[in-house]
Amino acid sequence: MRQITIKTNRRCQLLDITEQIAHTIKEKGGEPKGVLVSVPHTTAGVIINECADPSVGEDIMEHLEKMVPESHKYRHSEGNSDAHIKSTLAGTSVLVPVNKGKMVLGTWQGIFFAEFDGPRTRKINISLLN
Repeated sequence: MRQITIKTNRRCQLLDITEQIAHTIKEKGGEPKGVLVSVPHTTAGVIINECADPSVGEDIMEHLEKMVPESHKYRHSEGNSDAHIKSTLAGTSVLVPVNKGKMVLGTWQGIFFAEFDGPRTRKINISLLN
């Protein structure tokens, strides 16, 4: 397993990590059949979605905020209950097939780290599957 570290600069944001994952696959070499990308955090996630138009990510984050607002009468006392819920909705891992050393993603697809409780320094786990 490889691990990369990223820094977020806002409370909620999407960061395109597709190239970092592709670089890790290339760096490792061999012929993996897939790559598992996961985040070991309860207030962050990882998703696959459109990477060509940044407004898609903005829409996703805006609507997650409408669905799960930061200010609400949550029972969790740390003040980040919304981030825990958003992480559950987004998910904390994605599995992507790899063929001839390249991820098999759709034309417009990218892999995004989803920050819901930043800014923070975060870890992303990358496991190549043979």
